[in-house]
Amino acid sequence: MTGYRPAAIMPQFYDQLNRVVNIPHQPKRIISIVPSQTELLFYLELDEQVTGVTNFCIHPTTGVANKAKIGGTKQLNMNAIHQLNPDLIIANKEENEQRQVEELMQHYPVWISDINDLPTALDMITKVGDITSTKEKADKLVTQISAEFELLKPAEPKLNVAYLIWRKPYMAAGSDTFINSMLQLCGLKNAVTANRYPQVTLQQLADAHLDVLLLSSEPYPFAQKHVDELQSLLPQTKIILVDGELFSWYGSRLLQAPAYFNALISKLKAM
Repeated sequence: MTGYRPAAIMPQFYDQLNRVVNIPHQPKRIISIVPSQTELLFYLELDEQVTGVTNFCIHPTTGVANKAKIGGTKQLNMNAIHQLNPDLIIANKEENEQRQVEELMQHYPVWISDINDLPTALDMITKVGDITSTKEKADKLVTQISAEFELLKPAEPKLNVAYLIWRKPYMAAGSDTFINSMLQLCGLKNAVTANRYPQVTLQQLADAHLDVLLLSSEPYPFAQKHVDELQSLLPQTKIILVDGELFSWYGSRLLQAPAYFNALISKLKAM
């Protein structure tokens, strides 16, 4: 048995679906198919390791500019991914298409996040730090985000709101969404109680007697003309444009969210 060398044991990690994922100690070719998690990877100074991102990965601007684009979050270019030969793909249960993710699992380590609130977002950051050998930076980020959210001052009394993400048809963020959890932290009661992202009608919004209707900047880019259009139909409701990234991105952008929420709550009180 001279010269025998046992095969290297690849370390195992758990993703947020509680799946065991075999990942190299130091992944060198990472593909992110989730915009907010792409931004997190750059925050963790993994610029050189990130090789591919989606067309919707827009932050940081200079960081993603020269990275290979591998399609949309739900319409991945599988050939482009295969050409990059990643040793780690970071995905999300909600944002990516299940069939494509399962196909990628046949070829590469795929780590999947499942995020519905602040605790699961912070858990994701911690785990991404573990799988990319950036634990110290990730833990520090979690501490900083937690400290910022301690400064959040929820609206009192609670305001009855709806949060629109799409037009034609109108769609809203319902329960069991990360956006809903951010609304709750802000002291905003979501009038849309259906799960996920249901379609809503103008009559339903009127019948909800909303204090505030929030129009998100993404995925549909609501603008002032939409505020004016809806205001004529919902004259008793305050209608305001909001930054969708700060309500729905669950990576390093969470550092900016509490200050934005405090300013928004102050604005709503003054309206």
